[in-house]
Amino acid sequence: MPLAAVIAGPNSPVELREVPTPSLERDSAILKVEFSEVCGTDVYLQQGLLAGVPYPLVPGHVSVGRLEKILGVITDVHGRPFREGDRVTFLDVHRTCNACWYCLVAKATTRCPNRKVYGITYGLADGPAGGWAEEIYIKPGTRCIGLNSDPETFIAGGCALPTALHAIERSNIGFGDAVLVLGAGPVGLNAIMVAILSGARLVLCIGAPELRLNAAAEAGACDTLNFEEQTEQNRLEWVRERTDGRGADITIEATGDPSAVVEAMRFTRDAGRVVIVGQYTDHGPVPPEKGFNPHLDLNRKHLDVRGCWGSDFSHFYRAVELVADPKHGAPWVGLRSKLSHYSLVEANKALNDVAQGKVIKAVIAL
Repeated sequence: MPLAAVIAGPNSPVELREVPTPSLERDSAILKVEFSEVCGTDVYLQQGLLAGVPYPLVPGHVSVGRLEKILGVITDVHGRPFREGDRVTFLDVHRTCNACWYCLVAKATTRCPNRKVYGITYGLADGPAGGWAEEIYIKPGTRCIGLNSDPETFIAGGCALPTALHAIERSNIGFGDAVLVLGAGPVGLNAIMVAILSGARLVLCIGAPELRLNAAAEAGACDTLNFEEQTEQNRLEWVRERTDGRGADITIEATGDPSAVVEAMRFTRDAGRVVIVGQYTDHGPVPPEKGFNPHLDLNRKHLDVRGCWGSDFSHFYRAVELVADPKHGAPWVGLRSKLSHYSLVEANKALNDVAQGKVIKAVIAL
């Protein structure tokens, strides 16, 4: 039986288990995994910070591999059938209904109440439905995408790239805009690269540690600042010095720290835009000492503040196409060199290294 790394429950270490290969339903498949990412969401899963998680489960929501066995027909978005042996990735969000009010009226499929997510809301009882395993069960209706790029280059972007594409889409960056990215983790790094491709003339990054800030500079950030070494006032002055005294035209919050949401508003110019993408997990309220003032920090500044939660098929598809493009995908080739590889046996170490910010990007390699 194939091996899988399993989180048995909140705050439980990852353990290796043999899991049975499920009997295939019509129009389903078995994917032989090559790479599966390790991201902050997996850390939160292990720490029990996400609601509604069906433990035990196999983590790993963005993966790459080859279709080992297909029963029936699985097609791409163009209607072309996949064949056994094809290398694919797949949209980790499954069962979006395209029939509810959120899907059809609000056109916000990330809020569909029927959606399920591989490696997050599918548990072990649903079959091997996470990428930290030798095999993944590709359920009927899963949206597979053929992968023509180097698989490690794609996984270097991982789930952070579609998320960043969604955030930049929400930001409406214009040519020549000054963009500030708060956070130098995978989402922040991808936001920097996509912002540049979208026409930003100046991209600044505030984050930590230095390892990630160096990566931000290599990703194209014009200047970086370590927030651990500066006060909020110092950070504000640093941004204004580089934006003609006004502040950023657009700020992307990608930290996961509630305090950064307030700073994002303060670092943005009057009538600018703020996109909050780092609060995927509930990290609690803004601390009272942050002194958020709705009049001074938001309304008088006439800010446009937008939430951004997850991503949909369009972002995932564009991520695959972007990375595969020889010219525009070059930044992700550079990011590939910063991947840290772990085996299934080393899954606990991978989680610990990600949680402590010791690596740029971690990946389970099989």
